[in-house]
Amino acid sequence: MTRATRIGNVLGVFVPAAGFLCEVGLLWDRFVGPQDLAILAVMYVLTGLGITVGFHRLLTHRSFEAPTAVRAAFAVLGSMAVQGPVIHWVADHRKHHVFTDEEGDPHSPHLDTRGGALGAVAGLWHAHVGWLFSGSGRAAAQRYARDLLGDRAIRLVSRTFVLWVALGLALPFALGLAFTGTLRGGLVALLWGGLVRIFLLHHVTFAINSLCHFLGRRSFRTRDESRNVAWLAPLSFGEAWHNNHHAFPTSAFHGLRRREIDAGGWVILVLERLKLARQVRRVPGPALAAKRTQGGG
Repeated sequence: MTRATRIGNVLGVFVPAAGFLCEVGLLWDRFVGPQDLAILAVMYVLTGLGITVGFHRLLTHRSFEAPTAVRAAFAVLGSMAVQGPVIHWVADHRKHHVFTDEEGDPHSPHLDTRGGALGAVAGLWHAHVGWLFSGSGRAAAQRYARDLLGDRAIRLVSRTFVLWVALGLALPFALGLAFTGTLRGGLVALLWGGLVRIFLLHHVTFAINSLCHFLGRRSFRTRDESRNVAWLAPLSFGEAWHNNHHAFPTSAFHGLRRREIDAGGWVILVLERLKLARQVRRVPGPALAAKRTQGGG
């Protein structure tokens, strides 16, 4: 891992956290305005879908195909979530699937050798955020994302990552400025729709790596420790149906039953109806039955 990457990871994780703490302090003497919460919600949804629909289901697992403009748009939205350039994100996640919860997995919570409660806490910390500051285990794009290195549009989005991060901060500032007509309004919107939004989405995404490999329900047999965590699914747009995903990684839908909330899957359905998504991959009923665990529903 280069020095620039380490610095970028530190800034990407801790600056939003500092912004979140600033907002907590502001709430002691000023309740947040409805426009600030609206900007936070809109930016959270757009960038969160950029991660789950764009980075994850479309580009990592190729669970559906889409025109270049749609691919690039989701890659830009995912880049605004500040989880790293899209090609590096995809490479790390593909490596995670190759070595899930085994040596070589970039962010498994189960590889700490100390055992007991200390080992569990250390493993969860590593899977949640610690792995971002370690050079070991990270994936080589040439090996794990060669297809994207050959995709001109995605390569351009990945190379201009800093530009999209800046745009993801400029948009809430501009909206706050437009709504209030004041610099203070723009800065407050920047804090909520920018830094706080990034902080919240970071830790929801990080929880997929940590909690969803540590606690929850296993509906399907897999060779790893992936789990479904129902309460996290609405916040993660369906990503927390993680055992479902590891059982059927190329499925466009992570919620495999009607009661399993999967907003990312709903967006893909809309894209399919609009003819903006094609060859959408679904899991056949017999395949579901063959892998379902006893008591898996």
